[in-house]
Amino acid sequence: MPATRGTAVMRPQLPSARRAAAALLAAAALLTGCGDDGAVDGVRLPPEGARVDYQLGGPYPPSDGVEVVIRDVTAEPVPDRYGICYVNAFQTQPGTLEQWRREHDDLLLRDDDGELVTDPDWPDEALLDTSTEANREALAGVVGADLERCARAGFAAVEPDNLDSWTRSHGLLDDADNLAFAALLAERAHELGLAIAQKNAPELGAAGRDTAHLDFAIAEECEVHDECAAYADVYGRHVIEIEYADNGRDAFAAACADRGEEISVLLRDRDVLPAGADGYVAQWC
Repeated sequence: MPATRGTAVMRPQLPSARRAAAALLAAAALLTGCGDDGAVDGVRLPPEGARVDYQLGGPYPPSDGVEVVIRDVTAEPVPDRYGICYVNAFQTQPGTLEQWRREHDDLLLRDDDGELVTDPDWPDEALLDTSTEANREALAGVVGADLERCARAGFAAVEPDNLDSWTRSHGLLDDADNLAFAALLAERAHELGLAIAQKNAPELGAAGRDTAHLDFAIAEECEVHDECAAYADVYGRHVIEIEYADNGRDAFAAACADRGEEISVLLRDRDVLPAGADGYVAQWC
């Protein structure tokens, strides 16, 4: 689910700096191996710079001009829009912890006292244990069923969340564990004809693309945390940036000024509420 992180606002670049940033984005795009049709490794990537709607809090008809809609694995894609399917791939999906404990208890991460390791911001989400090859293979079968559901429903891509779960594992997992698991998910996604996103984790550098074979990036609050260049350096214009309204509007305004003509930038309420709900926010550059 959406990350809860600290705040630090980047200042807007001057016009000359923005032109330089655009040149870097264009150069990075050449490194991704994407052709003019937006396809790589036989899958279709989201259109560059498209208007994106992040609908994890519940599906609703997208507004005019929206080309890409991200919905939960339990929802259906929007016809005639590029659909991205959200899967909580490195932690248990909300509401499923008891099922995991019944059916796959040995695949849940536990500390030295045998207690489940959970996400501090989402205590109903237990971390999956990616620390061994056997576990990763077993998990790929379980999470792979969600990827198959995404493909059957007609989504074009998948967003496997919590790639950075090792940072919440108290040292029980590391980035190599999660990259190896991500590579298995990418292999399965590509077999199903799905593109696959790197969700957050800018500290991986190019490893998400080169080691795990991920195709594009979905970055939360990268303006607030001064991380956006890390994604552009790897994925070029194939980046979807999501900023949250509770950080104030300055970060969103700076993101639009710096990158709004190059990549997809969206302002959303942190609970990603459905349109019409009290507190709903959705704004584009």
